[in-house]
Formats: sequence, structure tokens, C-alpha cells
Amino acid sequence: MTGLRTAGTGLRMAGEVRRGGFGLALDFSVAAGEVLGVLGPNGAGKTTLLRTLAGLGALTSGRIELAGAALDDPARELFVPADRRPVGLVFQNYRLFPHLSVRDNVAFAARARGVRRHPARQGADGWLDRLGLAELASRKPAQLSGGQAQRVALARALAAGPGLLLLDEPLAALDARTRLEVRGELRRHLSAFGGPSLVVTHDPLEAMVLTDRLLVLEDGRVAQQGTPAEVARRPASQYVARLMGLNLYRGARGPDGAVAVDGGGVLHSVAGEPPAAGRVLLAVRPSAISLHTEQPRHASPRNVWPGTVTGVELLTDRVRVQVSGSPPALVDITPDAVAELDLAAGSPVWLSAKATEIDCYPDPR
Repeated sequence: MTGLRTAGTGLRMAGEVRRGGFGLALDFSVAAGEVLGVLGPNGAGKTTLLRTLAGLGALTSGRIELAGAALDDPARELFVPADRRPVGLVFQNYRLFPHLSVRDNVAFAARARGVRRHPARQGADGWLDRLGLAELASRKPAQLSGGQAQRVALARALAAGPGLLLLDEPLAALDARTRLEVRGELRRHLSAFGGPSLVVTHDPLEAMVLTDRLLVLEDGRVAQQGTPAEVARRPASQYVARLMGLNLYRGARGPDGAVAVDGGGVLHSVAGEPPAAGRVLLAVRPSAISLHTEQPRHASPRNVWPGTVTGVELLTDRVRVQVSGSPPALVDITPDAVAELDLAAGSPVWLSAKATEIDCYPDPR
């Protein structure tokens, strides 16, 4: 039976894929044992990336290497098809074979390589033990819960002894409660896998918990990459800022440190390490902005500006208020504060934020 640890130097992709009017151009690597999260809006290229790595699509130019061996190199007319690639793929809907038992689903990879039924099942039993599925071996997929089906799909992928593990929205099919239970368990299994792993997700919390590093795609290009903490603290695009729940502003920083925000408004920041002058980004948490019904005249914040409430939305234990202005903002306050301020769509308000609460950093564009 193949062990969890896989030798190799990891994954490297530097290439381009052209499909009709869409182009995906990426240059990145994933170290052995590292989990890379892939984020991006619909149409950014996430599915194209997974299909290309799995061998379900080919590069137009460039090269893909896994553990030092080429999988795709159009210049050399080299292409390793999907059935010969050491890649384990966990689909969003798991795609378990409905007519096979859990044991035989996990044994499928070995059977497909010509291993006899008994030794293939023995190998599958080892993986079922590791993932806590031994008591489910004789069940059919229709008899499994969502969390159990997810673990079976992962066991089937690992049983093939892959050098690369690809997971496409691995928790998306689960309800909220099951997702919470399975998330930490999945992280443990990914940490134990010795090869590189890629996890495609739309869930920022999932990305924070499951991955070591994030790769954000937008329009077929890398918009940002870094550790989850780096990306969450300093988003490089509005998509990432919305995903992480932050207000993000682009602007020009003057010699005096004031930032003229694109679209109107001026903000001051003493957080971060921005250049003396030039193009910058400003990130501020919705909870770091305060709302007032009158202009604060004796408050300490250096940033005070007028606005109009355009929307009020309850988010579990807090209320998110959308405010138009120069600049516009999302503001998080308590339900009590909404009642006290008598907020509704169309209410005039004043916003304030301390300069120490606004992170300023160079604009990568």
C-alpha cells in the first residue's frame, strides 16, 4: 500500500492556455507538502487550471512539471494524458460510483491498474482505517452522509498514490454544520500528504483554515498571492477585499501623507509602511469605522466625512451598513446602535475612522 508521504520537489507550472476568447497565463509553484488555495470569481480560470493540471486539457505554451518530471510541454510535443498522471482529484460533488460499495470505490484506482480484487480491497481497507471509514466499507454511496462521502472521495484519491492532490470546492456540497466538522479533519489529512496540494474554494474561512498559501486569479491572471494572513490583511483587488470583508480604496499619497482617494475623498493613515508618495491601497475593517448622526467636532479620528445610508443588513451578531460618500464604505455596528442612531436607507450620517486603523501599502498595479 502506498504511504502518505510522497517524494519529489513539488509542482511547477509556467504556461498559457487558450480556449476561444479566454486566456489563462500563470507562473507558480507548490512545494512538496504545501497546500495552495486557489481563489477567484467565476470565470477567473480556476476550473481551467484544475483541468490542465489533471490532464483533461493541454497547455497552449509553457511547461508543467511534477517532482521534476514534465507532464505537459507543447514545445517538445510532450503531453501525459490524465489516466497516466499521478494526480488525485476530488470533485465538488465527489462523483462516487453509485453501484460500488465504499470499499470498492476506494479500491477502484488499483483495480484500474490491473491489481486483483483481493489485494486492491486490502489496500482500500488500509485507507478506510486511516480516514475512520472502516465501519462504512460495505455501504453504497446513497447510504452515506455528506461528510462521509467527502472522506470516501478523499480516500479514493489518496489510494491511487498521487504525487499531486487537487480538490475542487471540497466542502461546498456540505451543510454548514457538517462543513464545520469536516474542515479541521480535512486539514489534518492534507497536512499528512507529502506531495503538493491545490484546493479551489470560494469560502475565505475555508481558505484560511485549509491552506498554507493563497493564489488569487482574476481574468486568467494572478491578481495576488501570499499567506492567508497577508492576503486577508492587505488585499490587492476589490474582489479579495469583498471576500475578506474589508473596505479597499485606491489613491495617490502626497508628500504630506494624505491619500487622495480615486473617486473622491481624502484619507489619512499612519499604519503600514507606504512610500513617501505614489499610488497606494488603503484597507480598513468595517468595524473600524464609526457612524454619527452629526458631524463629530471634538473626536480624535483624523478621518471624518459625510455619507448617506443606502442599505442595512443583519449579519448574525452585527449589522452591516452600506454608506455612499466620498469614499463609500461598509460599516459594522451593533443592532442596538442601529436603533439608537435610527438608521434606514436614505439617512444622512457622518463617518469617522482613526488613522491608526487604516492600513496603507503600495498599489501593485
